[in-house]
Amino acid sequence: MDKDNILIEDLFKKAAQQQIEDNGFTERVMKQVERVDQTSLAPHRLSLLWTWFCIAVSLVLFFVFNGWEMLKSSLQVLYASALTSFEVFITTAPTAEVHLTPWMILLAVAFVLIYLPYQTARKLSAIQ
Repeated sequence: MDKDNILIEDLFKKAAQQQIEDNGFTERVMKQVERVDQTSLAPHRLSLLWTWFCIAVSLVLFFVFNGWEMLKSSLQVLYASALTSFEVFITTAPTAEVHLTPWMILLAVAFVLIYLPYQTARKLSAIQ
């Protein structure tokens, strides 16, 4: 193992000492990179400005069209439908051939309230 490490280090030392003449190529490339960096700021600034403009318009439209009320009513409908679905599940579960215990219901509720949002958030963060 030590022989291998010594050979690898020796190879890299020789490679680091080697000089390749590039006839000013590196300097020309670096000047081009600097020029590209300065010109790429304008589209970035324009994109940032457009993003802030869209956010401002969205906020104005949210308040003009009474977005809080729409959001509130949507959440109330979501809450009512979730309760109704849970009630139907609890009501019809004893008639099914599935034997449910309170622990199984608690596990199902914990799964829906904890694990599913966690998985969704994890998948969304992986996309970004």
